[in-house]
Amino acid sequence: MATLLYRLGHLCVRRRRTVLVAWLALLIGVAVASVALDGQTTDELSLPGTESQEAFDLLAERFPAQGGSSTRVVFASPEGATLADPAATAAIAETFEALAEVDGVSLATPPSSGAVSPDGRVTFGEVRYPQSFLEVEDSTIDGVAAAVEAARNAGLAVEFGGEVVPGRTREPPSSEALGLVVAMVILLVSFGSVLAMGLPILTALIGLGIGISGIGVLSAFTDLSSIAPTLAVMIGLAVGIDYALFIVTRHRQNIAGGMDVEESAARANGTAGGAVVFAGMTVVIAIAGLSVVGIPFLTVMALAAAATVAIAVLVAVTLLPALLGFAGPTIDRLRVPGLRSRTGGAEEGPTLGARWAARVTHHKIPSLVGGILVMALLAAPAASMRLGLPDDGVQPDSSTQRRAYDLLAEGFGPGFNAPLTIVVDLSTATGSATDALGAVREAVAGADGIMFANEPIVNPAGDTAILVAIPESGPADAETETLIHHLRDDIIPGVENARQVRVALTGSTATGIDISDTLADALPVFMVIVIGLIFLLMLLVFRSILIPVKAALAILVSIGSAFGVVVAIFQWGWLKDVVGLHETLPIISFLPLMMFAILFGLSMDYELFILSRVREEYVHTGDPHGAVLTGLTASARVITAAALIMVSVFGAFVLGDDPIIKMFGVGLSVAVLLDATIVRMVIVPAVLSLFGEKAWWLPGWLDRLLPNVDIEGVRLMEHLAQRGADQPGDAPDDEPALT
Repeated sequence: MATLLYRLGHLCVRRRRTVLVAWLALLIGVAVASVALDGQTTDELSLPGTESQEAFDLLAERFPAQGGSSTRVVFASPEGATLADPAATAAIAETFEALAEVDGVSLATPPSSGAVSPDGRVTFGEVRYPQSFLEVEDSTIDGVAAAVEAARNAGLAVEFGGEVVPGRTREPPSSEALGLVVAMVILLVSFGSVLAMGLPILTALIGLGIGISGIGVLSAFTDLSSIAPTLAVMIGLAVGIDYALFIVTRHRQNIAGGMDVEESAARANGTAGGAVVFAGMTVVIAIAGLSVVGIPFLTVMALAAAATVAIAVLVAVTLLPALLGFAGPTIDRLRVPGLRSRTGGAEEGPTLGARWAARVTHHKIPSLVGGILVMALLAAPAASMRLGLPDDGVQPDSSTQRRAYDLLAEGFGPGFNAPLTIVVDLSTATGSATDALGAVREAVAGADGIMFANEPIVNPAGDTAILVAIPESGPADAETETLIHHLRDDIIPGVENARQVRVALTGSTATGIDISDTLADALPVFMVIVIGLIFLLMLLVFRSILIPVKAALAILVSIGSAFGVVVAIFQWGWLKDVVGLHETLPIISFLPLMMFAILFGLSMDYELFILSRVREEYVHTGDPHGAVLTGLTASARVITAAALIMVSVFGAFVLGDDPIIKMFGVGLSVAVLLDATIVRMVIVPAVLSLFGEKAWWLPGWLDRLLPNVDIEGVRLMEHLAQRGADQPGDAPDDEPALT
């Protein structure tokens, strides 16, 4: 591997103009294709095989009038007045007459006589569209917004909820700009040079541009979650900068040692580049492993993010060496006044990292125990994690959907925002369909926790009906989840057997619970698969039994601590105002799986970068204690800079309004911070120092079976040292040359 990357580095430097033009052509081509295809992302979450999805599919087949999408129109009278006022009644009637005339509206249902709050101040009606909410024309949405002006002119408050909300916009997130600025500052402080800082930023942006444009192309051919591009930006930008940072750091050290540009770039590619490739592989394996869960929206989202990481790796080991060739021997020119041009070489004298490494390895047992205790305390809240999906109750107070949510909750109770749709298949019913429907309604309405159940609506064929049940608790309440399980497990099976009908419970709340349950069940299996694959990769790379075991445990500790912090902030409400959260909410159902995949891969990055330097020193010297000190000292500054960049990129997304993105931003930034500090700088060196040579033990028979991938470039550097190589292209002959 090291020799291959070394030769690739030489090739890219020599043919740097061709490499640069090829990458720019790819960027432009994919961007043009993305704009031309104009793909759209979606917020629809399908989950094949669940009861909710079966109910939706049955409605789409037999009751298309109840399919499509809808807008809930909520009316409220001013304080001191009621909707019984003739002017208010006339305004609402006029509004729905206008709504029925809007082009693209299939049905406008005015408020029923029973749909008025007990205090007479709040009511609601519904507007339906024949297509999904993504396909509703802007002109139709504008028409709906204009049609309610009659009610507003009469002094009524009018707000919108549901899937299609007039006035709701989805602007692309700007948080990455802030993260990028912070990353530039960190790189400037680390390198002290504008040019050296600019190379990782440029390569990261080119890779990210290709990745995001590729996602745009993909979204034209398959359903892609609306948060997929944001996740790709978060991950792609962070790893793109970090991967380039590691290679540029090694290159600058080589240049400072007197090496010529081409040889320096090639050796940086053969050493640090090897760690980049394997680190990228771990991220790709971990994220792409989500496809084994079997959930379509999650699979596509994971593959999109994994592809963005893969592009970042390719850019780092091909385009970056070419740019280093353009930069020439004066890569540290354009220095920032007042900042030292740091290379991290030994000639800079004792560093804070060196002093820290000496202290940790000298007090290894207290350091290990203290680090584990801190992480355990942070992880404790994770034990009470409750999964779910966000509702309009977590939207900003200024949004129309949040105001509609609050009006319904105040007027009718929180359960009005969590309607349960009961779909009844009457095709196999024994006796009268009317009697069967009556039995279903009576059974559901009589369940503890149900406020009431509406009269059923039957399709024209008479073989399918729906009725809506309103729970007493809100959509995010644990009581609602318990109620849904009670209905499905205890109430509905009895009436199904007695009347020979098939009853399915669905709706947005039930769908969210189904997704949460499915993902919770899949998490242990997914963890075993990913940990197993990464264990084998680490075994291959470091040729040790203990190192992969220690790596997996350390990463699990950092992920558990991140989960604990997320639960404490978002579910318990600690410091929620600091992150701009309006209400507490359950943990997003797919967050544990996604965070585990992302963090397992990203945490392995730091593991590989630190341990590759430690193993490189151990192979050279045979001194395990000295190898830990040297490896940690050499890695501390660059790992710190890389972690700060990731934390700044992820943390910037906390500033947005979307609670899902906030949750990912908090979780990822906290996990990276903890992993790069307590885990990598305390727990890992303490464990390595404690075990000494045993940390690198591998049975002889297994050592003979495993291929030597040499990601640290040890064999490459030994060969070059023996040959006295100082000319470009002088590499071992045990691998085919690149031409």
